[in-house]
Amino acid sequence: MRRPQDRALAELRARIARLGGGGMCGDGVLPFGIAGLDRKLPGGGLALGCLHEVAGGGDGAAAAGFAAGIAARTTGQVLWCVAMQDLFAPGLEQAGLPPGRVIFVEAGDDKAVLASMEEGLRHGGLGAVVGDVARLPMVASRRLHLAAKGTGTLCIALRRWWGRTGASDFGQPTAAMTRWRVSALPSEPLPVAGIGRARWRVELIRARAGECVDIELEACDGSGHLGLPADVADRSAAQAGRRKAGG
Repeated sequence: MRRPQDRALAELRARIARLGGGGMCGDGVLPFGIAGLDRKLPGGGLALGCLHEVAGGGDGAAAAGFAAGIAARTTGQVLWCVAMQDLFAPGLEQAGLPPGRVIFVEAGDDKAVLASMEEGLRHGGLGAVVGDVARLPMVASRRLHLAAKGTGTLCIALRRWWGRTGASDFGQPTAAMTRWRVSALPSEPLPVAGIGRARWRVELIRARAGECVDIELEACDGSGHLGLPADVADRSAAQAGRRKAGG
């Protein structure tokens, strides 16, 4: 049975969404399959037909893998725009996004990347549009968000920068529905010599009509899905048991 406070929270989110022009973009959601993330997002997943921001917490590879996992779970080709030819395609494939599904565009600079992203979004027919940008001005973010809404295409601005000046721009307001930061953590320990599945710290810093979250997860697998580490799941179950016992 749904608790009264849960119903009240859902009604408040819906009201905020109406006042703010829509908590979701009307094209459904893409669930992560991780309860700790999905329940914090309006509609229970990442809103499609919207702009989302993803940045690395000191590790651009983890952020790119996170974005690739999201794009991999959409249907259709993925347009990936970069300013520099430094994208590691095998890493994207490891996160579930093989080269055959990706249309790579080397645009040259942020302005050209943003223009290429907008063109891809307005074209329609793509599963997702991803672009590597250091700066994301409010006007440009609004254009991307509106273009994404127009065709129902998921858009991800992958924020990468070289220096503190670029990093400070990540704190500036944009039209993105959600803002994420993904950092690499030590991999899962194995009972034998070797490297286990990579782990990430996934932070949902901003979610329009949603809630923030900070969670430790296993990196995307070959199908683009994140995993909940066994020890983290055990801790969560123990905490839930203590809360229940305490009333």
